[in-house]
Amino acid sequence: MCTKWPALLAGFLGLTLLWLPLSLQAQLVLSLAALGVMFFGMTRPENTVFRFITFVFCAVLALRYAFWRTTETLPPFTDPLDFIPGLLLYLAEMYCLLMLAISFFMLADPLKRVAPKVRSLEELPTVDVLIPTYNEDPELLAATIAAAKSMIYPRDKLSIWLLDDGGTDAKRSHKDPAQALAATRRHQQLKALCRSMGVNYHAREKNDHAKAGNLNDGLRVSKADLVVVFDADHAPVREFLKETVSFFREDPKLFLVQTPHYFLNPDPLEKNLKTFGSMPSENEMFYSVLQRGLDKWNASFFCGSAAVLRRKALETTGGFSGQSITEDCETALSLHAKGWNSLYVDKPLIAGLQPETFVAFIGQRARWCQGMLQILILKRPFLIKGLTVSQRICYAGINLFWLFPLSRLAFMLSPLLYIFFSLEIYQANIQEFGAYALTYLIASFAMQSYLYGKVRWPWVSELYEYVQSVMLVGSIVSVVRNPRKPTFNVTAKGQTLDSNGLSPIAVPYFVIFFVLLAAAVYSMWRLATEPVASDLLMIVAIWNLLNLFLAAAGLGVVAERRELRRNQRLPVRRHGLLRQAGHTWDVILLDASSGGVSVQFPDQEPVIDPGSDWSGEIEVRRAGRPVTFPVTIRSVREFDGVNVFGFGFPQRSPRTFMAIAEIMYSDQQPLQDRISRRQVRLDIVRGTLRFAGWSISQSFRAVGYLLGFGRSEKVATFEDAPITVTSNTTRIPGETPQLAAAVGGVRSHA
Repeated sequence: MCTKWPALLAGFLGLTLLWLPLSLQAQLVLSLAALGVMFFGMTRPENTVFRFITFVFCAVLALRYAFWRTTETLPPFTDPLDFIPGLLLYLAEMYCLLMLAISFFMLADPLKRVAPKVRSLEELPTVDVLIPTYNEDPELLAATIAAAKSMIYPRDKLSIWLLDDGGTDAKRSHKDPAQALAATRRHQQLKALCRSMGVNYHAREKNDHAKAGNLNDGLRVSKADLVVVFDADHAPVREFLKETVSFFREDPKLFLVQTPHYFLNPDPLEKNLKTFGSMPSENEMFYSVLQRGLDKWNASFFCGSAAVLRRKALETTGGFSGQSITEDCETALSLHAKGWNSLYVDKPLIAGLQPETFVAFIGQRARWCQGMLQILILKRPFLIKGLTVSQRICYAGINLFWLFPLSRLAFMLSPLLYIFFSLEIYQANIQEFGAYALTYLIASFAMQSYLYGKVRWPWVSELYEYVQSVMLVGSIVSVVRNPRKPTFNVTAKGQTLDSNGLSPIAVPYFVIFFVLLAAAVYSMWRLATEPVASDLLMIVAIWNLLNLFLAAAGLGVVAERRELRRNQRLPVRRHGLLRQAGHTWDVILLDASSGGVSVQFPDQEPVIDPGSDWSGEIEVRRAGRPVTFPVTIRSVREFDGVNVFGFGFPQRSPRTFMAIAEIMYSDQQPLQDRISRRQVRLDIVRGTLRFAGWSISQSFRAVGYLLGFGRSEKVATFEDAPITVTSNTTRIPGETPQLAAAVGGVRSHA
């Protein structure tokens, strides 16, 4: 109990400081003192008391800024040209303050879960694995099925279902014969694939309610106690069920165990700025910090995949919810309102794919944005019965977050009103700005580093928000106008670009950049030529310059680099044996994908011509049991003075995919190691310098693409072997678009 007294004292002192009437000089002293206490509290981030002290004094700065902003800086109501845009900017700032307060609540005490031990195999419940699919490649599905079959669990208690929404009765009977033929072929191919891999195939009659409807039909035909959902491109590691299922015996009211989504490939920002592997990925902020914080308040929610759910709980709400296009969060909200519990396990247990092209990335985020706002409008989580106060705050915060495009664009465009038109929408002098706004901004950046420093580097959140905001404003408007209109679209995964070039939706980003550049030049001219340049002009010019650097880095995101690798590789480092024509060599497997493996020879290397058809067989072992698969040479390259041999699979049968699952997903540790290596804190100075470097270099690269420079010619790549699902008949091509092109095309969703 005594450990709470410092926190209570800090809270009382902080609340007292909020209401003190102070001169400008005293406010500056108070702000600097509050920053000092904040920085002291940040010295022990794992201590709950110090964490509370940090929150309190950041709140003091934020609320004193809000009071000053409300009472001193708004334009007069009698001048509508200043007042209306000034009010909109003010509302955007108050929205950010609200989200800051909610984030403090969410992250008060993040939890770290450890799976309880299983006492006996007889106690384990039965499990149905549901893999919903619409138009994904058979290659992706085969890899996911093989990984699911390889999970550690009693065979008699585990069933796997492929739920094919691309081969439904309605699609096979479509009035367009080309679409009907494509659906029929897909149905036959995937049915054969499932039969050869020993799993269940199911296609429903009609495609009602998108993914939620597909999952609900899967619930109808399956019967196990627990349901595991994996997206078509989410391959689990062997320990997935071992790390999740045992929680359900500890809490009979538990409906969900959610795990993070780990991705093998970069998103457009990571690919085009070349940060993948060296900088924390965007999703790590949510999965490594926010979900753990939500878990404290029993508000961690279903993320659509990599999760285990209790069938009995789903039956109380009629299955997966489908009123919105984000069925995952809506399902969790409904079950939390029924009194069921959830928890979050912060351990990467699946490896998936995320959209690599900027168009696909924006399409995915548009769906998330629209779905979350649908929940906010239609479900009203802050009023729904059955939720605790904490859960109401968390769900409201999760949904409200997706209004960020409005505030982000308000901050981006507001300086232009003063620079070009001299509209005074923010009335302050340089001294007031320093005492209130600047110290608040310093506190805000410090808190961002304190809470998210290892998972989000300085300015990166702003960049992600900016590149999404330009396109998501329309999504927000469409939901507000008609909350029931948005429809579910599947996100395209596993796409590649064979040449450099600008995204098809790059034009607005160039327009914004050049407008901001013109504003920067004009503001400098005004500062140099006006006899008495105002303090406000100086503030606005600096503000616009920061926006310009943000927009410049954004050009790098829409200037897309080619990506020739169809199959994303995972480092594995395992010992194996390579056999060929009576010879055996020890090899070290360096990495693996569904297309092949890279190996080194620790001893003598065989003589292999990469242009030949040299073939052999690789053997790896697990618990003394050999796993073998055929390989053929693809390439030889030198790395650090050692030859690295690339081998592909001459054919990919169910046996091959089971071997791929064994190599890539037999251990969770490689996924954890990759995350740990890139979760390194970067201070504000180094982070700002790095970001400035991006702004300069990426804007020149993007303008070069615009002018026709830097574009690359298409390069031929190795074709993957087709998937062979029976010994003599059915061969499935690695890419379904080949089939689509032959029969007239199939609509692409994600």
